[in-house]
Amino acid sequence: MQARRCLIDAEEITRRLAETRSATLGTVDHTGRPHLVPIVFAYRDGRLYTAVDHKPKSTNRLKRLRNIETNSAVSVLLDHYDDDWTRLWWIRVDGSARVIASGPAFREGIALLTRKYQPYEDQPPPGPVIEIRVETISAWSAT
Repeated sequence: MQARRCLIDAEEITRRLAETRSATLGTVDHTGRPHLVPIVFAYRDGRLYTAVDHKPKSTNRLKRLRNIETNSAVSVLLDHYDDDWTRLWWIRVDGSARVIASGPAFREGIALLTRKYQPYEDQPPPGPVIEIRVETISAWSAT
């Protein structure tokens, strides 16, 4: 059986980055061990933003933030599953992240997230914001 590689074009990638509601953020800790966490995000002009929000957490010193401080290389995976396997797709964004607690990039990230997610309209995330400078995008679709 021969595998078929189906890539998603740039316009479709941009549309899916704008419309997809959740993704998985991958960071790496100081020992090289991967750490995955579900996120909500916003994307604009080669930057992807996510923020620490009000949802309950075990600590304010989140592992993803510590990992980024140690190693800025991150990946974000968006994917769609369907029992109709002709509708499967994924997009992986690789880039460099930084943690931002204030300033213009912080305000831009919060504004983009607030526009995309209705729950944030009433209670914007306090932050910090993670800004990811997109370096590469890989994508695949079954069709």
